Amino acid sequence: MTTTPKALPDAPASARHDWRAPAAACTTVILWASAFVSIRSAGEAYSPGALALGRLLAGSLTLGVILLVRREGLPARAAWPGIVTSGVLWFGLYMVALNWGEQQVDAGTAAMVVNIGPILIALLSAGLLGEGLPRRLLVGMAVSFGGAAVVGLSMSGHGSSSVLGVVLCVVAAVAYAGGVVSQKPALRHGSALQITTFGCLIGTVACLPFTGVLVSEAADAPVSATLNMVYLGVFPTALAFTTWAYALARTTAGRMGATTYAVPALVVLMSWLLLDEVPALLTVAGGLLCLAGVAVSRGRARAARTPVSASSPQSGGPES
Repeated sequence: MTTTPKALPDAPASARHDWRAPAAACTTVILWASAFVSIRSAGEAYSPGALALGRLLAGSLTLGVILLVRREGLPARAAWPGIVTSGVLWFGLYMVALNWGEQQVDAGTAAMVVNIGPILIALLSAGLLGEGLPRRLLVGMAVSFGGAAVVGLSMSGHGSSSVLGVVLCVVAAVAYAGGVVSQKPALRHGSALQITTFGCLIGTVACLPFTGVLVSEAADAPVSATLNMVYLGVFPTALAFTTWAYALARTTAGRMGATTYAVPALVVLMSWLLLDEVPALLTVAGGLLCLAGVAVSRGRARAARTPVSASSPQSGGPES
């Protein structure tokens, strides 16, 4: 009778005191936010497919070298369905669709549409992974999405939108959600580095039809655009996707998806500091709402899920 109560707090206590997963999530969010600044430069010289392929090539090369140095080898066979699915959807389709969509719509519209991704992640992970939908997660995501919508509305006067662009952004959001949910089970059978490396390789293979375009555009592209493309591959892809996978293996897909709502707020701040783009008060307010929603969604989730994860490993997953 005494062994069961004693076993309950052990795993959650160790998870609560592990600073590495939150640090990994923060690293991912910061680097993904920085990607928006680099995409502006690279996207002026490279078409959507070529930019995606160049970014993935740089990421695959970086990850491959690290994997060889660490001698991690191949992940278990059970991880490959999730690796292939996330590689095609997230590393391949998502990047091409997002690059293309952002050329068809203004930044505000793209921000609003793509930010349905975390909502889809929560719904899919609840239905397919049995993670559930805690009230604080739903409330936090609603607040954050409202903030993303405010940021988008405050930026929507600086460009034009098309039906094709909106559809492409929706495709990007769906591919993002599907990639995250398929990656989560794979992380039970391989390390974050393995899952990210081979997912990136799968995405690279999927984008190989753009090889000719990449070669021709690279010959005429300015050095700054090419360097930004390489930066996108090394940091927001190789490093940030690995830290994402590390954190995802230690929490739920829904909570990780909600964390990415901090990205719009950081993009506003980085644009202000690096590009001298002074944000409007409405944009700042939207960014603060995004951050508030993230805080709400992550606030009490661990305590609420402790009894469930102890009695049902399937629902708690690696978070416990």
